[in-house]
Amino acid sequence: PKEFVKKYIVLLALHKLNTFHWHLTDDQGWRIEIEKYPRLTSVGAWRKETLVGHSTDDPAAERYDGVRHGGFYTQDDVREIVEYARARFVNVVPEIEMPGHSVAAIAAYPDLGVTGRPTEVATKWGVFDDILAPTDHTIAFMQDVLTEVMALFPSPWIHLGGDEAVKTEWKASPEVQARIKALGLKDEEALQGWFMKQMDAFLAKHGRRLVGWDEILEGGLSPNAVVMSWRGEDGGIAAARAGHDVVMTPTQYTYFDYYQSKDRDREPLAIGGYLPLEQVYGYDPVPAGLEPEFASHILGAQGQLWSEYLPGPKAVEYMAFPRLCALAEVVWTPKARKDYQGFLTRLATHLERLSILDVNYRPLDQ
Repeated sequence: PKEFVKKYIVLLALHKLNTFHWHLTDDQGWRIEIEKYPRLTSVGAWRKETLVGHSTDDPAAERYDGVRHGGFYTQDDVREIVEYARARFVNVVPEIEMPGHSVAAIAAYPDLGVTGRPTEVATKWGVFDDILAPTDHTIAFMQDVLTEVMALFPSPWIHLGGDEAVKTEWKASPEVQARIKALGLKDEEALQGWFMKQMDAFLAKHGRRLVGWDEILEGGLSPNAVVMSWRGEDGGIAAARAGHDVVMTPTQYTYFDYYQSKDRDREPLAIGGYLPLEQVYGYDPVPAGLEPEFASHILGAQGQLWSEYLPGPKAVEYMAFPRLCALAEVVWTPKARKDYQGFLTRLATHLERLSILDVNYRPLDQ
């Protein structure tokens, strides 16, 4: 809900976290109003039902809740949230996923896809073969979307995803293969690089910078692009050495959708993984393997809170806090001054503040 997004921004500001990365589109829903393309929300913002629990190797054994789910933020909602954040010195970075994680967009406008066949908004989590077609039409469509997004978000950074883009449909399509050949490209990875460069040039023309997950390294990058290194630190190190700015987001330290205990039966359903508070606090955003002359390319770090298993605001708070408190010290405290026991002592008082603010943090003794 909009009011919770505003509360979350207040909590970011309380911890001197100055950026809110807002993931607004994915396979299971398109969450931002685009006036030129109303079907993105009239169709793409709604799925007919949702998977219960985790996916299995046996689709026949999977259960669904049978409940239509959806919704989206209107442009007025977005303006209100962006201004609310600006007044608290928080910049909002929107993310519009491409060319993968685009099932909701293709469900709304099938001609954006490779096959042109009708599809439905995804009802389960994961990675899908559906991918945007690398056509002039699709590029123009997504640039129209970005035009409206840039009008709403003054952020110098615009995130375009770029992760987990399965190339099965591109490999099977004669039209896509002909495009690869016509462009003189090596393969499908290079085609994704070409696709993202079209978007990068478009954003740069409007004074913005493209941000993408570390997969965008695989097809070649424009010098302007910023990399979020989520599959460990190697992508961030390679990007920094190549002269790109980097935000460190490795799963093993910053994915707050991971479990907080090894005893999963005592915790709410989560995607998997294990990330205790102490591990978050122990992170250093400047990788040990990165030479000092490239360290200035590390812009900072970010905590990821993917919400597919989080049914509402209180679940979000439980997964975010107090791990987000630890991340705040990680990004603001010189390495030599970090002290986990000192942090825990101060955290005891800080948790009282969170209680007063009605934040459903995970108790330390749980």
